[in-house]
Amino acid sequence: MTERLAGKTALVTGAAQGIGKAIAARLAADGATVIVSDINAKGAKAAAAEIGGKAKAIAADIADPASVKALFGEIQSLTGGVDIVVNNASIVPFVAWDDVDLDHWRKIIDVNLTGTFIVTRAATDQMRAAGKAGRVISIASNTFFAGTPNMAAYVAAKGGVIGFTRALATELGKYNITANAVTPGLIESDGVKASPHNEAFGFVEMLQAMKGKGQPEHIADVVSFLASEDARWITGQTLNVDAGMIRH
Repeated sequence: MTERLAGKTALVTGAAQGIGKAIAARLAADGATVIVSDINAKGAKAAAAEIGGKAKAIAADIADPASVKALFGEIQSLTGGVDIVVNNASIVPFVAWDDVDLDHWRKIIDVNLTGTFIVTRAATDQMRAAGKAGRVISIASNTFFAGTPNMAAYVAAKGGVIGFTRALATELGKYNITANAVTPGLIESDGVKASPHNEAFGFVEMLQAMKGKGQPEHIADVVSFLASEDARWITGQTLNVDAGMIRH
């Protein structure tokens, strides 16, 4: 589409399918060398091959510090370091409150919140060591605003991502590293279509200002903007992308 990210290296976690894959494809179309990362190594390789160009697949478990350290070591060797990190990897559960136990809670928090911290820690350390202006873009969720049922641990984790983003912007502004969050609404992604959340589109559409089903590309377009120089004066913000379901 453009070359506005030419010369940049972008890491997208959870990029084997759905929103992450769409983001990786868009950033690659904008000229970036894109690291397609996912715990699913086979899926990451397939996504990178489909995206083509300078896309490269590196498998990693974002909740495992050793795995993330290896990921960033490989990025350093391949490209000289990351300029843009998109924290997209997450687990999206459908579990009623009465079935939420400590094991479930810890698993969701470990991946969706702690994993975001682990990746961001490594990414921003690498950016600063290279003296690079950078972008941290974290995919949160409008469920934080809606208090969506059957997702208590997920809503808590994504709320944590929003709070983390605000604090991170304050910490990293002096290095010209921006930190922003994107909160999608219900998106017709592979994961959603295979889950009970697929039954909610009719209800959600009634709440939206604009009609239709959210698509992964709707999120990818916004991430592309935040990753670009056009968004250089935006940090610490949460951008809601849900056709006006939530208005605040």
